[in-house]
Amino acid sequence: MAAVLEDPHALPAPAPIHQLHHYAYRAKDAEETRHFYEDILGLPLYHIIQSDYVPSTGEYCPYTHFFFRLQDGSFIAFFDLGDDEAALPSANTPAWVNHISFRVDSQQALHDMKARLEANGVDVLGVTDHHIFHSIYFFDPNGVRLELTAQLADEFQMLQESKTAHARLAEWTARKEQWRKDRAAGKAAESLKPQQNDRPEVAGRK
Repeated sequence: MAAVLEDPHALPAPAPIHQLHHYAYRAKDAEETRHFYEDILGLPLYHIIQSDYVPSTGEYCPYTHFFFRLQDGSFIAFFDLGDDEAALPSANTPAWVNHISFRVDSQQALHDMKARLEANGVDVLGVTDHHIFHSIYFFDPNGVRLELTAQLADEFQMLQESKTAHARLAEWTARKEQWRKDRAAGKAAESLKPQQNDRPEVAGRK
């Protein structure tokens, strides 16, 4: 167990976190995954680590860990555990929730990638209008949901958005605390709905 400082003010300031280094998923097959990310999406295979033991835990689990590089120097990475098994979906989470989104330069680039994916037999959902950006959605060979995004809002608009984010989240948190109390008292049967609907145009859409 890590030691807890008695004086929280003695803690050093948070170190600047500059960018995502990598996000790692389980891969069923390394070559199938390489083909998808390198040949179709255009992300170069950049680095491989192989071992019989996991360095963080010391447990025996042979693996090939391989990385694909994005334009900003960050990576998406995978573990092939050598058993032809893909990660199981979460039993309590809808398939659309957990995903990773990559940003492209323009709406034209987004449409070009949609065409490229579909020409390679990949089912693509969208283009979807999120107001501040447009997106397409699809799954990789491992069942990982991916999103490509073309930003529409400029830095000023995003700065304006950031000014209300804390207040909106605080309101949600307060309402959720009340919902928890109501649920404990047997008064809340459904999940809590947000205090406002930013996407009224999709209500009831099939």
